[in-house]
Amino acid sequence: MRTLKEAKIGETVTVSRLNGEGAVKRRIMDMGITKGVQIYVRKVAPLGDPVEVTVRGYELSLRRADVEMIELD
Repeated sequence: MRTLKEAKIGETVTVSRLNGEGAVKRRIMDMGITKGVQIYVRKVAPLGDPVEVTVRGYELSLRRADVEMIELD
């Protein structure tokens, strides 16, 4: 399965599943990243950390560890 880490800059993707457990998964969901939501990949830092995305109309920066837990359709 493809993760958000593999998405290209300028691509709009749809979340199919969140991996992770407990507080980590809850934190990602609290940011508005849930199953079925669309994410637009705005920027990726030169070393891949962080990734800047647009979710539900607002901009968000995610760490590499968080991005690897977000599976896409």
